[in-house]
Amino acid sequence: MPAQIYHLIAFLVAAVVVLWTTPDVRNLGIKSGRLDNPGDRKVHQRPMVRLGGVSIFMGTTVSLLIVWWLGGFGLLPPEKEWQIWGVTLGGLGFFLIGLADDLLNLSPFTRLLLQVIVAAGAWKAGVSIDFLTIPTIGIVDLNWLSLPITVIWLVGMVNAINWIDGLDGLAAGVSGIAAVVMLVVALFMKQPAAALIAAALAGSSLGFLRYNFNPAQIFMGDGGSYFMGFTLAAVGVIGLVKIPAVTAILLPYLILAVPIVDMSAVILARLRRGKSPFIADKSHLHHRLLRAGLSHRLTVLFIYSLTLWVGSLAMAIAGIPSGIVYACGTTSLLSYISWRVWKHSRQS
Repeated sequence: MPAQIYHLIAFLVAAVVVLWTTPDVRNLGIKSGRLDNPGDRKVHQRPMVRLGGVSIFMGTTVSLLIVWWLGGFGLLPPEKEWQIWGVTLGGLGFFLIGLADDLLNLSPFTRLLLQVIVAAGAWKAGVSIDFLTIPTIGIVDLNWLSLPITVIWLVGMVNAINWIDGLDGLAAGVSGIAAVVMLVVALFMKQPAAALIAAALAGSSLGFLRYNFNPAQIFMGDGGSYFMGFTLAAVGVIGLVKIPAVTAILLPYLILAVPIVDMSAVILARLRRGKSPFIADKSHLHHRLLRAGLSHRLTVLFIYSLTLWVGSLAMAIAGIPSGIVYACGTTSLLSYISWRVWKHSRQS
């Protein structure tokens, strides 16, 4: 069986599992009273189940297990197979942290401590940034810096995805688009293990949009956003950063630029106002767009277009033959939606 078939199987199985299980998870959340109530910072107007991460985690994990059962892992080198299990176990750890927060409302310090511990365990399992390729210098071995740099990257992306999860379908759509781009780039760079995980996550994320796009029927909660944030970051590590090419190190940062820039801007804005970066407010990009008069859906679609645009730029930089065509197409799309955004804000 061609290797690419396994990536298609991973995508389809993940999507089917999520589409099948999400209604049951929602019903279970309603019966148990696990609801996210409206509040000052929150956009939704009625109580919502926020356990959708259970379906996202199940879809991704079940699809990878089925590919393994079908023999898809046997086509990978042993070290790549081990990396898949490392990402899977790390994803489990972050999912459980998020689920515990959804159910028990953990303190920020407790969440951060647990995230650092799980990220360090993932580093030990091989999800590690071991070197950087710097122009004019070449490969620089990180040695002992590998652990803190890897932990910062993994924990940072977990929280970046969690922080953009403020509108119906936003985090799921951004993560799904980023996962599809990572899938294409990883396949082009002959990194089938990373592509396999990206395919499973893409299927889960995009399948979840069936129930999460505005008006949402269920939220993913911290369990879902933590899991997706870690998985995207880990795919970037094992599939892109480990490639000894100057452009490789830029690709995951570019593909995930939207949540990274949003989180960085929010932290700087809070520090500039003398506030703790961990105290939530309405300074995210989606909050600013809503205040400018954009509708819920137009705000989400604009951020989708930004994610598509930076993803197409990453494909072009990676050297994918059609990457420039995609970049031109997404630039046109972004320009059109930006014009719609500007026109809408002027009318409001």
